[in-house]
Amino acid sequence: MIYLGADHRGFELKEKMKKWLKSKGWEFTDLGNDKLDTEDDFPDFAIKVVKKIKKGDFGILFCGSGVGMDVVANRFRGVRCGLGFAPQQIRIAKRDDNVNCLSVPADFTTEEEARPIIEMFIETNFSSSDKYLRRLSKIEKIK
Repeated sequence: MIYLGADHRGFELKEKMKKWLKSKGWEFTDLGNDKLDTEDDFPDFAIKVVKKIKKGDFGILFCGSGVGMDVVANRFRGVRCGLGFAPQQIRIAKRDDNVNCLSVPADFTTEEEARPIIEMFIETNFSSSDKYLRRLSKIEKIK
């Protein structure tokens, strides 16, 4: 399952991406915000999304800089969130680091730019090579 979340600065892009995701046949659940609220707080939506991520699930977060959501998501054990600016960057993050959450910087990313980034995130598989598994194991041991 793909879980989506956005604050007010990411709301418009999230809504556009929902239509596109649906047209591609990808299942998703929108965890908010469900309306434009300029007083909302990004941690609320990042937390909702990352608490839902289980093995095989993905989170896609939308906020202005992307950084706030990314910081919140990476506070949670088992979540590896990447800030996405380019499709090839996210391909490597997914392939090598097995990111399971993507933070999209809505202030710096157009609808046309977001599509290939998100598509790469969803369609790229983790390589599972020994060196990447070893590195992820070291990350998991961090307290």
